[in-house]
Amino acid sequence: MKMNRKVKKALIFGAVMGAAVGILITFAAANKAVDQKAAVMAKTESKLKKENKALEEKIKQQKTIEAAANLSKEGADNWELILVNNQYPLDAKYKPELKEISEGYSVDARILEDTKKMLSDAEGAGLKMHLVSAYRSPEDQKEVFNTTMQDWINQGDTYLDAYNETKKSVALPGHSEHATGLALDIVSEEYQDLDDKQADTEESKWLAENCYKYGFILRYPTDKSDITGIVYEPWHYRYVGKDAAKKIMDKGITLEEYLGAA
Repeated sequence: MKMNRKVKKALIFGAVMGAAVGILITFAAANKAVDQKAAVMAKTESKLKKENKALEEKIKQQKTIEAAANLSKEGADNWELILVNNQYPLDAKYKPELKEISEGYSVDARILEDTKKMLSDAEGAGLKMHLVSAYRSPEDQKEVFNTTMQDWINQGDTYLDAYNETKKSVALPGHSEHATGLALDIVSEEYQDLDDKQADTEESKWLAENCYKYGFILRYPTDKSDITGIVYEPWHYRYVGKDAAKKIMDKGITLEEYLGAA
């Protein structure tokens, strides 16, 4: 039986179209698979780039921290940025060259002129600054720590509680900035208590506003004790150099944050 020519053509056309559709479907599926694979690869590549960038940043910060923590070594550069806190002790061999700024109080000889200039300008502005502490040896720091701790014990605290409370306001022996010769405790002559009210004195207000001009920063600002390890101390000023001081004070950050150690 002969197939009608029209039917035959229709069957052939249908077969061809079916094959074409099949090829198109296969091609589309292949393209979709390629696109999906490319998307996965792009996502993976992006993730790897982020991880590598984070790792590079972490390594960079760690190098900065290590450098800052080791600035106390003889001949080190950037000595003014030495990092000393409860995590980073001062090199036991560190012995600053001291110069007396007033009777009984000495500082690192390299900051003598800037310190004198700051106190002199404050006096010229009609303020009465009173120096409470400057360089303090590790032995002196130990005595201060033990005395403060004993005060807490006398108030009824246990030995452990007294230790923990003391750590909040007094650096551990070997971890004090005062041993660098770069830290000063300055209060108003008319109000010499070491408490938050010190910030309300004209002397503290002037220092907070002008200290950076002489290379100093307020070392333990308010709401930063989780970073510095020390409670707010509106009397404790630390020399870091004029460039760093301006950046730190302008940004409202700590030395730890500036060095990437926070």
